Amino acid sequence: MPDQQQNPNSGNSFLAFIVGGLLVAVVVLGWLFYSSAEDSNDLNISIEGGGDAVDAVKGAVDGE
Repeated sequence: MPDQQQNPNSGNSFLAFIVGGLLVAVVVLGWLFYSSAEDSNDLNISIEGGGDAVDAVKGAVDGE
């Protein structure tokens, strides 16, 4: 049975690669979250197709 020698640094390199990838993912998600929070003051809500309901409410308020 041949001796198999493994580089003891190979496990550490893989672990560093995984930790680096997770760090990059956290930074990107944080940047997306905080950059979208700055634009949250611009809120625009539009309701389409409510013309008949608005007219009915207006008529009810006017007493028609």
